[in-house]
Amino acid sequence: MLDREHKEHMGIRRLVYALGWSMKGLKATFKHEEAFRQEVYLLILLAPLGFWLGNDGVERALLVGPLLFVLIVELLNSAIESVVDRISDEKHKLSGRAKDQGSAAVLISLMLVVLCWGSVLANRLI
Repeated sequence: MLDREHKEHMGIRRLVYALGWSMKGLKATFKHEEAFRQEVYLLILLAPLGFWLGNDGVERALLVGPLLFVLIVELLNSAIESVVDRISDEKHKLSGRAKDQGSAAVLISLMLVVLCWGSVLANRLI
């Protein structure tokens, strides 16, 4: 049998709480992470352009999807950095490696943006 507190966090109510926690995470990341702000501005600039340039749903998805993926990766990278910083202020090779790996993931996601935009736009020129 489920206890009362668990029952209160099921169904629609759980979804409402989850949305609130997600918004809290987005706001905190936007406030504290310059890279995330820059990537949001990039999305605001390029997403409408991607919808306009895309000839069909597939092209639009190839232009806008990777922009959203960059934000996802940046959120995960920021979460890793927050946890590492919470654990200790001292330098440690594993902490540095974790932060570098998160940064590398962001770089690769940005490379995906360039690849997709380049491929779609080059297809127009060929």
